[in-house]
Amino acid sequence: MNIIVLVSDTFRYDYLGCNGNRWIGTEELDRFARRAVCFDRHHLSSFPTIPNRTDLFTGRFSFPFHGWQPLDRQVPVMSTLFGDAGYQSQLICDTPHLMGRGHHFDRGFTGACWIRGQEGDRPLLKGNLPPRLRVPVDGKTRVDPHMRDTKWGNLATLHTQTNRDWAWEEDRFCVQTARTASRWLEENWNAPPFLLWVDFFDVHEPWDPPEYLVARYDRSGYDGPPMIHPNYGPALAYSKKELANLAAHYAAELFLVNKWVGHVLRKIEELSLFDDTIVVFTSDHGMFLGEHNRTGKSNIHPQDKRIWPLYRELTHIPLMIAAPGVEGGRRVGEITQSVDLLPTLLDIARVGSGELVMHGHSLRPLLGAGGGKGKVAWPRKYAFSSTFLRNGGPTVTDRRWTFVAYGEKGGRPELYDMKEDPAQRRNVIRRHPTVARRMARALRGFLQELETPEENYELLGPVGGPDWAGR
Repeated sequence: MNIIVLVSDTFRYDYLGCNGNRWIGTEELDRFARRAVCFDRHHLSSFPTIPNRTDLFTGRFSFPFHGWQPLDRQVPVMSTLFGDAGYQSQLICDTPHLMGRGHHFDRGFTGACWIRGQEGDRPLLKGNLPPRLRVPVDGKTRVDPHMRDTKWGNLATLHTQTNRDWAWEEDRFCVQTARTASRWLEENWNAPPFLLWVDFFDVHEPWDPPEYLVARYDRSGYDGPPMIHPNYGPALAYSKKELANLAAHYAAELFLVNKWVGHVLRKIEELSLFDDTIVVFTSDHGMFLGEHNRTGKSNIHPQDKRIWPLYRELTHIPLMIAAPGVEGGRRVGEITQSVDLLPTLLDIARVGSGELVMHGHSLRPLLGAGGGKGKVAWPRKYAFSSTFLRNGGPTVTDRRWTFVAYGEKGGRPELYDMKEDPAQRRNVIRRHPTVARRMARALRGFLQELETPEENYELLGPVGGPDWAGR
């Protein structure tokens, strides 16, 4: 049994046509959805990029224990487990954090290929040459403190200088990554078993698709400089036309990722690999594009030091799985999380987990793999999503409610009725304190079950205490 995992960073669940979006056009992934099982209540575990990859590679929640850090060399991970079972494995990525800066996510892979130049990665300096676009430092783009007084001023400008030679769609990173993956499949399709992990950093900003694609989505009449990077701060910093142009850049890049993920999926089909291969598409988190008066995914704004809660635009992410013997075109409404992926792959491929103790559950019963029928007694009743507990508060989600343990107003908790208010605009914690207490108790039990060090959630105060209950 082969395994192919396709990950697209910052890809929102609600921007897929198969999930109800009608204005972008994601035909390639919609087509895959007809072959796969789609999980409609899939939520991230740890946030953001590297913590979530850690969860995917280990099947364990990392946010109760640590934040953004390199992959622990002592912990068994996906690549080593499948390697011990005789698998050849390949990592292909343009996500700079996986293989740069000592993060060790290439550990255990038989082969690893890093396509350089995303975000702040600088494989070849071009100091004599100007950037393609100089993005102003005006409160409408993210500016990290270490970049403020540099030659480039911000990551967006640095990105356009590093990649200033681009001329065509084919120059973009998602195209390079997809073509590399397709070539690898042609060269290895008949040498099973293999594990292929393809990690697209797009739809992560800077959003620099060809401007003709942006024009498909921006009907505002905006005629200013391209809005290619969110400010990781208040959306009110933008005019309506600027915000529309920013969202159009995200949509255009998402369309491009969909198109070139589709290129890989078509290669899988041409090689008849769907017959003996588990194929997965998923993401790590979403992105605010004006919702809750913010753009970006976390607060890095110099004038606003509040912790941003993880609302649905961030936590709700796509997961599609196609596997031999699994009926495609079905949708699953049970709550699932990123930590469930590795147990699922091991289970379907019949590979042991060795000494690795995972927090996730195999999704095999929900997939119906192996001919299982009827209603499944699924153990996961809540999704727990969070940045490192010392830095922020968890979001707890069940089939109807979302409980934010550390809310926007002074850290006070929030509760949203997703049936009546899917956009999470009305905090109803005072109207439904019993629901809030129930979900606070579920979070407390979860943290205790994982043996979370108490000092890691001091920010939350007494777990399940009066403030959490909204009293």
